[in-house]
Amino acid sequence: MKNIIEFVVYGDYALFTDPLTKIGGEKLTYNVPTYQALKGIVESIYWKPTIVFIIDEVRVMNPIQMESKGVRPIEYGGGNTLANYTYLKDVCYKVRARFDFNKNRPDLAFDRNEGKHFAIMKRSLEAGGRRDIFLGTRECQAYVEPTNFDEGEGAYDNINELHFGQMVHGINYPDETGRDELEVRLWPAEMRNGVIKFPKPEDCTSVRKIKDMAPPKVFDQSNVQSADELMKELGGE
Repeated sequence: MKNIIEFVVYGDYALFTDPLTKIGGEKLTYNVPTYQALKGIVESIYWKPTIVFIIDEVRVMNPIQMESKGVRPIEYGGGNTLANYTYLKDVCYKVRARFDFNKNRPDLAFDRNEGKHFAIMKRSLEAGGRRDIFLGTRECQAYVEPTNFDEGEGAYDNINELHFGQMVHGINYPDETGRDELEVRLWPAEMRNGVIKFPKPEDCTSVRKIKDMAPPKVFDQSNVQSADELMKELGGE
């Protein structure tokens, strides 16, 4: 199946916020990216509701470094406040991901053209993505390029294993689960020889409900441009 994408993403800073640190207004990054953050990056390269991206693994290429900064976020009631955010510095990751058709979207069966989605995805990656790329938050701009996942020397290639404790894995949305609920997935993250292999969302056993959600929006050919039409628009066949 032609559905695998490999790319490198890098930037000066990253903030994969540990939600436990947000309560007091400060933010502290996790040591490594979450599944959900990487999924967001892939979806910025190319996404349609017809497909669901699965992050298989990530390689941490640069040493894990942190830097704290004083920032002035806007308060809900107006004005600014002073807070301290701790970012990852000088980050570089290699990512291997793939897509599958969203089985909870039978209304988009007309758009299930694997070859066209794959071709558009590759072109989008070579162009640096269809939307701006961010590493966790919008102030952390990043860049993507095609790569070979196994090439190059990573900072942790010779470290047998590192454990990062319980981390957020990702968010379950109704259109990907078939349940009208918003849920958060947790997992005990570990890295072996510089590579973190993520379990699939449905294999995560620690899932917590956040709130009820409205049923997902209905799509059809009137409000979704098919991959066939998009490929023609891009000059392909």
